[in-house]
Amino acid sequence: MREDFVDPTTRDAGDERADTALRPRRLSDFVGQTELKNHLSIVLGAARQRDEAADHVLLAGPPGLGKTTMAGIVANEMGAKFHITSGPALERAGDLAAILTKLEERDVLFIDEVHRLSRVVEEILYPAMEDFQIDIVVGKGPAASSIRLTLPRFTLIGATTRTGMITGPLRDRFGLVARLEFYEPDELRQIILRAAGILGVRIDDQAAAEIASRSRGTPRIANRLLRRVRDYAEVRADGNITRAVTDDALQTFGVDPLGLDKVDRAVLRAVCERFGGGPVGLSTLAIAVSEQPETVEDVYEPFLIQQGLLARTPRGRVAMPAAFTHLGLTPPDRAPELF
Repeated sequence: MREDFVDPTTRDAGDERADTALRPRRLSDFVGQTELKNHLSIVLGAARQRDEAADHVLLAGPPGLGKTTMAGIVANEMGAKFHITSGPALERAGDLAAILTKLEERDVLFIDEVHRLSRVVEEILYPAMEDFQIDIVVGKGPAASSIRLTLPRFTLIGATTRTGMITGPLRDRFGLVARLEFYEPDELRQIILRAAGILGVRIDDQAAAEIASRSRGTPRIANRLLRRVRDYAEVRADGNITRAVTDDALQTFGVDPLGLDKVDRAVLRAVCERFGGGPVGLSTLAIAVSEQPETVEDVYEPFLIQQGLLARTPRGRVAMPAAFTHLGLTPPDRAPELF
């Protein structure tokens, strides 16, 4: 059994340590997600006044928007210990029971990718969330017996990138269900300026705005791009991050003005050039760009669709006119077949 955080994205250890250092620890320091912060301030304030554990919280949304950070903030605001695990790490009922029995009063337990809990583990979680009790089976066969243990009142925070995969009974046991939205460019600019101050990086406002505009509305990407631009500025410039240095750095690292990277453009080129704009099936498209179908569908397609560059249809993926224009190609005369 492992009690750790399994990040769904592939990042090196240096990036993970830097992300941890850049995470805000209080609601007042968290930029963006105004509605969620307002709701949490009420829920946590009421719990502190009653001197009890806060209600369970479910945070949904794409990767990199701050679900883990927000869970840590809840623990800090409540003055509680913070325990982290993930759905895939809890393979057996005993794994979850071992964690739950170590909790203390008002502790915060964060389960990332909570939709990936096995059904057996989820069944153990129901009475733990609702009645703060769990049943442990001791022994095997006819001699087996069930022991009910009382747990301290704790706060469970679940995070998911796929709300639809969470079962109804589990979802209903969360007192607050919230979805994190993509960030506005000005919010990302503020996050970048704050991160630059923590990292000791000299950056002007125009450069921060440029990085923000290419960050796909995601703080994790914004912080990652800031670190890469910082590296470029230290090696190829005088260490100061200006708009010109930012443009050169992001061009070097293959991030275009829309925030598309090499694989994003490869997906668009495959649909536009190899398959005449589509429709093309997901498996065929994945083979064309040498990626797994799940990676194309979950990582690359959502942003391309949000930007109006790609569309999913019953017959397959179709490139929109904006995709041809972005790649410097002439859009076909025929309209894309969306139905």
